[in-house]
Amino acid sequence: DLRVDGRGCEDYRCAEVETDVVSNTSGSARVKLGETDILVGIKAEMGTPKLEKPDEGYLEFFVDCSSNSPELEGRGGEELGTDIANTLYRVFSCENCVDLKSLCINPKEHCWVLYVDVLLLECGGNIFDAISIAVKAALFNTRIPKVRVLEDEEGTKEIELSDDPYDCIRLSVDEVPCVVTLSKIGYRHVVDATLQEEACSLASLLISVTSKGAITSMKKVGKGSLDPESIFEMMETGQRVGKSLHIALQKILDEEESLGTSRPKVGFLG
Repeated sequence: DLRVDGRGCEDYRCAEVETDVVSNTSGSARVKLGETDILVGIKAEMGTPKLEKPDEGYLEFFVDCSSNSPELEGRGGEELGTDIANTLYRVFSCENCVDLKSLCINPKEHCWVLYVDVLLLECGGNIFDAISIAVKAALFNTRIPKVRVLEDEEGTKEIELSDDPYDCIRLSVDEVPCVVTLSKIGYRHVVDATLQEEACSLASLLISVTSKGAITSMKKVGKGSLDPESIFEMMETGQRVGKSLHIALQKILDEEESLGTSRPKVGFLG
């Protein structure tokens, strides 16, 4: 139970989380997990609800892999970006993950669409976990203006946005899952693998876990195989580690929120 950098198999590296870092967004967050650096910005724009869900808003994900490492240049970065976006759609499409009904303004006509932009600034291993932490932090920070629907005598509807920046909708992130990636190395599995550990791993399991420890989705990555027994072990570890990850993240988000507008910006955007 000892890794090259001194951590145990179930230990995360030190994570830095900062919210409200990009001024022209509805919500934003930056997460630094070891050498991995992620910036997430969320913009709320008005759109039309999808036909199959006329009384809900929805999320759209865009992932940009900054080409700071050779393998992310050109097609490599594009493929990774598409893979991350598809995984995020899968993780965040689970039931009750985000209250999408609260994003509906007018059934069948108007709703809020949350455009989630993920920028991968630096890749130092374990990007899925870092991105999921950043997305949860950015959703926690998101403020959507309150809207009133006015109807005149002819039945024409007008939408009026509140001018008051404090008169806004906040999203509940209690059910938003975080991804825990477990990499199989030899007969053991580790969480939060570095690039060197990922190079030694034949297969990994991506598990999205809620704050209550419920597993909402699972995905295997890598070319190697996993036997059923080790998959069950990894699921148990994922649940245990995921719960403690949520507790630590929520504590930090609440602490930062309590500082109000007076808090100094500490990241590279400070």
